[in-house]
This record gives sequence, C-alpha cells and structure tokens, in this order.
Amino acid sequence: MGSLLGVSGKAMRVKVGVVGVGAVGSATVLSLIERGGACREVVLVDRDSARAEGVAADMRYATPLSPTMEVHAGGFEDLSGSDLVILTAGVNEKSGGATDRSDSQGRLRLVETNARVYADIVPKVVEAVPDAVLMVVTDPPDPLADLARELGGGDRVFSTGTLIDSLRFRVHLADRLRVRPRDVQAVVVGEHGTSEVLLWSSAAVGGIPVLDLLAESGTSVDQIRAEVEQDIRYANITIIEGTGASQYGIGAVSARLAEAVLRDERAVLPVAAYHPGYGVTLSLSCVLGAGGVQQMHEPSMTAQERAALDSSAATLRKAVERARSAAGLA
Repeated sequence: MGSLLGVSGKAMRVKVGVVGVGAVGSATVLSLIERGGACREVVLVDRDSARAEGVAADMRYATPLSPTMEVHAGGFEDLSGSDLVILTAGVNEKSGGATDRSDSQGRLRLVETNARVYADIVPKVVEAVPDAVLMVVTDPPDPLADLARELGGGDRVFSTGTLIDSLRFRVHLADRLRVRPRDVQAVVVGEHGTSEVLLWSSAAVGGIPVLDLLAESGTSVDQIRAEVEQDIRYANITIIEGTGASQYGIGAVSARLAEAVLRDERAVLPVAAYHPGYGVTLSLSCVLGAGGVQQMHEPSMTAQERAALDSSAATLRKAVERARSAAGLA
C-alpha cells in the first residue's frame, strides 16, 4: 500500500479494524467510506462471521465512490497491522433494557453484560495488534475504556465520550437561536450518560454567551435549559423509539475521531481518556492525534458545574468497579 500524508506531513496510517459489525459498527464503516481518505483498508471482525462477510460485501460496492479503500471481513488475526481498532461489540441499549427515561443508570445498566464481552475480545485484539490505538464505542464507553486499559490496551485507549452529546447540545441550541449548529460553541463533559455535565457557562455564538442570547428570547431561560438537557440526556432513547437503534450520529463521530488519530491532527475534541486526577476515564477537552489522546484540559467551569463533574466522575468510578467485577478482575 502506498503512504498518504497527514496534516503533520508524516506518512498517514492506512489500516483500521472494526470489532463488532452491528448497527453502530456498520454505520461507522459507511461513514469512513463516505468521508474518504482517512484509511486504505478496513477489516471487519464479528462473532457472526457470516454477518461480517455480508456487511463487507455490501460496503465494498460503495468504495468506488470514494478514494481507494479496501473493506473485507476477517478474524482477530487479520487485525494485524492496524493502527486503530474501533470497538463496537456488545449489546445495545434496546436489547440490554436501557431505554427507560426514569432509570437513573441509563446506559450504565449495560456495564456488566458488555464488560464480559470486552473481557473476551480485548485480549484477542491486543494479542493480534499490541501497538494499536483502541477506540471504545460500545455503551457505556467510559467504564469499558477503563476496562480495556486494564485488559492490555494501556494508555492507547480512549472512548468516543461526550463528542456526540456536545454535537447534540450545539444542534438544540442552534434550533432555539435560529443559527447554524457549526456556529455554536458548546461542550459537554464527564460521563457519556445521564450524569453528563452541559457547560452552559461557556456556551457561545460568535463570542456572545448563549445564556445572554436566550434571555433575549422572552422565554424562561430555566425552562429552555431544562428542555435542552432533557432532549440531550435522552436523545438516544428518542432515536431508538423511532428506529430501533442509535447509529448514524455515533457512526459519523467514530469516523471523524478515526481521522484525527490516523492523520495525527491534534484536534481538540470532547472525548474521554483516563485522567489520574479523577481516577477514571471521562470526557474533558482532549488533544487527539497519533497514539490517541495526547493531552487533557479542563474547560472553564462554574463552581456548580465543577461539582457536577465531580459527581459524574464518582458515578463512573462505581461503574468501573462493576465492570471489573463482571470481567473477573475484582
């Protein structure tokens, strides 16, 4: 395979593995194809090898529409040479019973079941490709990323974190302010889940605080905040109620994050990695490039937002213990 050049001028990495070819895994591969240019080869691994073969065949017919890319199915041994492995295997929220808005656990209800899946697959991935970056997408991604670190992934593990939540935040604010989502700056930190923290204090449009703009609308800002937070915290459930699976948004997010790693972009994005100060994997403002998360920074927060972030970290620490126990590590 010929090399490509990334934004840093280095030879761009060209091979990606996707483990788990369900709704999210398939959407991720399709997004990689549609975005084009991030990699030259994608290998699909699934416990149902016939499904992996079928998805690979279907995707191959789309590859002539994008820059040169080879998509094929294989086993864990075929991950060899991958610079990035995207982990999407496990039960989803619908099949795992995590679609009750009144359940404070949210997607953390899936942690034991999917921890057992990770206890099986992560050692096989690490054995096949010990130096690969591992991107955790399976719900709940943050405690599973901690588990993947312990199972052999080390510091090369990160999760998709709250990037999808931050995008949802921007979209809902844009709807209310009647501007383009890309012109809204807004970040969600902490858990990708019900304890996540929306940073209203720093949200802005063109340098103007969002809270000031909302105050001019004539509608109660507290009411708008409550509605937006409800929409974002339970967006996945709303999507599942309509389609059966939340897949396209997270698929696009996963493909975008793959680009940042493969091109060594050093892009600043709200993804999750292990933070020693919090003792857990959680989302902050991260510099993402070759090797995964290179730096983590805490955005500006009010005292109330910081307290909520501490609470979110505590929730995640408890979830990690549950994951370790289910995986037989406790």
